[in-house]
This record gives sequence, C-alpha cells and structure tokens, in this order.
Amino acid sequence: MSNKQPCILVVDDEPDNLILLEEILILEGYSTISANNGKEALQVASQSPPDLILLDVMMPEINGFEVCQCLRDNPKLKTIPIIFLTALDDEKSKLKGLELMGDDYITKPFNTRLLLAKVANLLQLNEIRSQATKYKNSQELDEQNNLQLSAALRINQLLSEKFRLFVPEQFLSRIAPEGVDSIQLGDATEEELTVLFCDIRGFTAIAESQNARDTFKWLNSFFQQMSACISANQGFIDKFLGDAIMAVFDQHECHSLNALKAAVMMQESLQDFNVNYHKYNLREPVKIGIGIHTGIGVIGTLGSEKRMDSTVIGDVVNTASRLESLTKTYGCSIIVSQKVISEIEICQNNYKTGQQIETKRNSLNSQENFSNQIQNNQNNQSSYCEKIYYRWIDKVKLRGKQKAVNIYELLGTENNIIEPEKIATISIFNKGIKGWKVGKYAAALEYFQQVKRVNSIDNIAGLYVERCREKLGLV
Repeated sequence: MSNKQPCILVVDDEPDNLILLEEILILEGYSTISANNGKEALQVASQSPPDLILLDVMMPEINGFEVCQCLRDNPKLKTIPIIFLTALDDEKSKLKGLELMGDDYITKPFNTRLLLAKVANLLQLNEIRSQATKYKNSQELDEQNNLQLSAALRINQLLSEKFRLFVPEQFLSRIAPEGVDSIQLGDATEEELTVLFCDIRGFTAIAESQNARDTFKWLNSFFQQMSACISANQGFIDKFLGDAIMAVFDQHECHSLNALKAAVMMQESLQDFNVNYHKYNLREPVKIGIGIHTGIGVIGTLGSEKRMDSTVIGDVVNTASRLESLTKTYGCSIIVSQKVISEIEICQNNYKTGQQIETKRNSLNSQENFSNQIQNNQNNQSSYCEKIYYRWIDKVKLRGKQKAVNIYELLGTENNIIEPEKIATISIFNKGIKGWKVGKYAAALEYFQQVKRVNSIDNIAGLYVERCREKLGLV
C-alpha cells in the first residue's frame, strides 16, 4: 500500500455510530469523512472520492442499497470498495448486498478487530487491483502482478490467522461455529472446565526499577514460555492481565490433570527463564504464584453492542484467582482446590479399574473417528498412571465466600518434581497435620519442627510450628 493515508467515508444516520467508527479508524491510522444520509454520501463521494466506504443500509430517503447502486453506475466511483455495516442480518439483505456488488457485509454489533482486518484487506486488494489495471498491457510486469495477487491472498490468510491470535480457536468453535461473521453478543455455552491463574510476584517493584521497554521485552519472553507450557497440555490462554495469565483447560478427559501438569511445567520453565534474568536488566530471578480450580464456567461474548469481547466467567474463575493470591500468604508456588484433587483421583481410579471416562468429545465423535479416540486414550495412559505429589495445607474461607474449602500445595509429578525437599518430608508433614487436626498439638509441633530441621525454608511447616506454639501457650 502507498504511503498516502487511506481516506474512508463513513455513512450512518446515527451520530453515535459515526463518532464510534471514526474514532476506531483514526486510531488505526486512517483519515475519515462522514455523511449523515445517502444523498450527502453521494455528494461527498463525487467531490472527493474516498478509498473505501462503510455504508449503513437503513437510512431515510435514500437507503444504503440505493447509494451502492448509484456508486456502481458512476464510472468514476464504481471501483470504490464498499462494506455494508448494518443491523440487518437476514439472508435476503445479505444476498441483495452481494447482488449490488458490495465487497463485504458485516452485521451490528460488530467485532472491532474483524472490521479493521476486513478494511485493511479490502484496501490492500483494491490497491493491488489498481496496480494490475495500470500495467495489464505491459508484459514485463506480468510476473510482478502475479506476485502481488499472490501476496494479497497471503495477506488475507494472514489476517484470518492473526484474528485467531486475539480470539483462540477454542472460543471461535463455541461463539462462531459458522465463521467469524456469525459472532453475536451474548453467544455462550456453559460447561465444566479448569481455570489456572498465574501472577508474577513483586511486579510493581520490578516495573518501577526499569524502563518500560525493558519490562515489555522480558514480559513477552516470559509469556512466550508460559504459553508454550499451557498449549503443550491442551489448554488455551483466555487473556493476559498485565503481568498475570488466565488459562482455561477443557479438552482432555481430565482437564484438571492437564492444568496441574501445565502448572508444574510452568514452574520448571521459569527456572530456565531465570538462568538469564540479568540480560533483561532484572535485579533478581522472577517468581510466580499459581492457583487452579475446577468448576462450571460460561464461555461466550460479553460487553455491549458497540464493544464486545470473548471471555470465561463464573465462580470457577473467581476461585482460581483467590487461590493464586493465597500463594503469597502461605509462601508457596502452586495452590489447588479440593475439587481439582478430587477430579484427578477420580480420573486415575477410573483408569486403574478400566472404566470408560466419558467426555463431551466422546459423545460428539462419530464412528469414523473411533480409531482416533482409541489412539488418544493410549497416549493418555502415562498421564493417568503418573504419580502426583501434593499435600493438604489448610481449610480456609476464600475472600467473598461463605463456605471454607480445603486447599493443597502441589509439589510436582513423578516425572517433574519441583519441590524435592518437601516431597522428602511429606510423610512427617502429614503426621503433623494429622496431629493438628485432632488437637494433639505437642506431637504435631515435634513433627513440624522435624520438617523445619530438614528443610528450613518450608514456610508452611514454619506456619504450623507457630500455630502449635500458640495452642500450647508457648508464645
């Protein structure tokens, strides 16, 4: 595309819609002109032909379809790309827009990223067509034109792929099963899933100690490594929240196990990241806390008719976030809920007894995909058999909750151990917890002190030493 700033004519009889569209386009680097009705749009286009027109349909006197017909009948204006942007979403209206040679048809409420992607694509394609027309009689430039057309196709494909970077495929399969044009506000599905929250410790202080460009650089590198761990365990990232990550797991027969394995992998990957923390101008290695919970969530589009986003909402999200916050209180790296532990135990017990594990994927699979299902089950054998290391740490009321819940510290898996010292003392620690629960505080104190002698940085054992001493009146 040339260096000239593309000019877009926005036509709508609603002033609020004009203001919104102009702001969106200007922020993207386009210049705009506007018209409040069809008659004014034809006058503006004749006086100063724009590079593209965003055209409403339902307008007084002259509607959008009639405006489009007039433009196509004018030799000077007939090649201007036209995108119908309207609340009419019936097939008859869409067909009429195509018959009048409209280049695209988007229904309101629209997805901003999708609209901008289509505008950029049409402008690029229109410029390529203009270049091809100028040089169609020159054999020397035939090859260049072919390359440009191929580039346009690649750009179109790239735009679709880029859109999926903003909206994960797992979202699109639910909110847009018939394609991105079918996205509507309020589209949602309710299902059981596992949510993982990850947050960087002391991020505010880190950001204050370095310039924004350095922070941006290492954050992207950090997110890249964490994203790889999540994807490797069949999860996807719902959103980045500043220095935090919210990930969702829903694809596996036991998605809670997927989330658990991802958390362990993230802690291991963090160690690799911290080997070179100095190159990011970090004063000390990065630390993270992770919270995991399994429950019912709603996946869908949320927002308003003028601005919508894809997201997951529900108690499962709030609880995972609260658990992540507790890692600061207890001085540990990963905390999971009782529901996660229960789901993992059920999955492993079902596998050991040979019981079929039902999933939404199983119920949707046709007979022709049965062999793939068998192969997936064989690949998951090691996941079900692998030993998981965790320990009960407390029963607490999470902020905003009425009922207390059991929480556990995740120590690693059989193949990926992240807390070897705690695993070595887990039997002693559990004896201390057993004594604490039944009120044998002196015995419990001795067990927790043994743990501290072996592993002096076990913060949770230290917490129970203090609790036991309080109960015994030693403080």
